[in-house]
Amino acid sequence: MPIEVTQPSDREVRVVRTFKAPRQLVWDAHTKPDLVTKWMLGPPGWSMPVCDMDVRVGGKYRWTWKSQEDGKQFGFFGTFTEVNAPAKLVHDEYYDPGDIASDMPTSEPASVTLELSEQSGVTTLICTMKFASKEARDGAVSTGMTDGMEMGYARLDDMFKKQAA
Repeated sequence: MPIEVTQPSDREVRVVRTFKAPRQLVWDAHTKPDLVTKWMLGPPGWSMPVCDMDVRVGGKYRWTWKSQEDGKQFGFFGTFTEVNAPAKLVHDEYYDPGDIASDMPTSEPASVTLELSEQSGVTTLICTMKFASKEARDGAVSTGMTDGMEMGYARLDDMFKKQAA
């Protein structure tokens, strides 16, 4: 199923997506750098040369994407504030524009909450992003962020299918 995107408030974006995979596999795909770099890529033509993650309360992360076409880069970084494996992961998220022009603010973090629940081998992911302001939310949405998320989740579906085969 494709993602379901809503805006529950003027500062939030909520993404719901299901996977035909156990919750632990979906958790691992979000918390192990060697797996994250295989699916969290957005549109074709991008790679993720930096994926550093210390998944623990107070642990830091940094993700950087690179365009294969022109070499331009952007990323995100922050700190994990809640880790309850394999059910919930919360982190603050700062935007690093790198070489990419964007309306997204760089000094105000978003708070990102990932919640995973499983029923009969199907895992439901709920990702809630709470931004510092409506303008920050609208700037993030204007980048095509949720389209990129669905492209990544489709890759993740493919990874799970290959594992099951």
